[in-house]
Amino acid sequence: MNKKTILDVDVKGKRCLVRLDLNVPIKDGVITDENRIDGALPTVKYLMEHGAKVILCSHLGKPKGTFNMKYTLKPVADRLNELLGGKLTFASDVVGASADKAVAECKDGQAVLLENLRFESGEEGRDEAFCKKLASYCDIYVNDAFGTAHRSHASTAAIVEYGFVKTAVCGFLIEKELSIMGDSLENPTRPFVAILGGAKVADKLNVISNLLEKCDTLVIGGGMAYTFLKAQGYEVGTSLVDNEKLDYCKDMIAKASKLGKKLILPIDCVITAAFPDPIDAVVAVESVDVGKLPADKMGLDIGAKTQKLFAEAVQSAKTVIWNGPMGVFENPIFAKGTIAVAKALADCKGATTIIGGGDSAAAVAQLGFADKMTHISTGGGASLELFEGKVLPGIACLNNK
Repeated sequence: MNKKTILDVDVKGKRCLVRLDLNVPIKDGVITDENRIDGALPTVKYLMEHGAKVILCSHLGKPKGTFNMKYTLKPVADRLNELLGGKLTFASDVVGASADKAVAECKDGQAVLLENLRFESGEEGRDEAFCKKLASYCDIYVNDAFGTAHRSHASTAAIVEYGFVKTAVCGFLIEKELSIMGDSLENPTRPFVAILGGAKVADKLNVISNLLEKCDTLVIGGGMAYTFLKAQGYEVGTSLVDNEKLDYCKDMIAKASKLGKKLILPIDCVITAAFPDPIDAVVAVESVDVGKLPADKMGLDIGAKTQKLFAEAVQSAKTVIWNGPMGVFENPIFAKGTIAVAKALADCKGATTIIGGGDSAAAVAQLGFADKMTHISTGGGASLELFEGKVLPGIACLNNK
């Protein structure tokens, strides 16, 4: 990773504007999952302990440029203040009188949290005046919000791109994401196995193509597998299929063959008559081999034979990345494939195992395998774009070493 971090700059007495991802779930004013807060703490504490005036900012939800107190960061501020020993002040606006006062009064070793950035339309609109005002609160800009690094918003990129801040570095969270995920993609220890799941091929078009060039084996499960199977001429019943991407799937199968890469698809699946409604409803299921799926039924998970096949694919791997569940894992009946893959990664001794955020990260945490993985990304969309080989705006704008 060639980007400067907070370790490369002197922060003592400096105002550091720190973009975090504090987009945590809140129900009735209570935070129900503190993972993102926990992820932000090492950077915040380092800056405070080294005498910086720490100005924190984040979005929460989608208030669409208007003050909507349903999305206030006040509960996050209260929790952060507890964790930071009462040294944090909350500003009740983003760049208004309250923020001006809080920033002006912030002493070395103290912190301020600004109100939800997305209360201002200038945040997502990259408004120049908004960026200039935000930049007036800092001497150093620190991005530690990997979950929004793929967004080109005012606080994630434009504030630096417009030239309002000259010193722009990353915090510990982004440094970790880039060093583990970036290095594993660019210089993987081989064999390198990539596992992709989830519902739609369209969401992962460039990911599939890019990973085929980098990995030794590409495993495809989840809903997207049925488009690949149909492209091979199999009957897939009423399973989820993206008919517009059949030719693309044929091209990727041909590309894998041409590059000498293994492309592994399901050989059996768990089927039912209709998608469960509600999603966790109990439904009658059976397991059938690929090619024997009835025209009036749909596949919603990989079968036992495929679970074994996928597990064998990662057994000897030295680098494994996984993004996307193998089935409708929200329903226990269709969670067995995702559990099997999570267990296979957990049992993959001596390998670097990376979970690419989103549903996969949720599944791994839910199943109790989180501590068995090398790295679980904090950004689903950002990690996918990294897997695609894209340059992330929130990273590109930072100073190079």
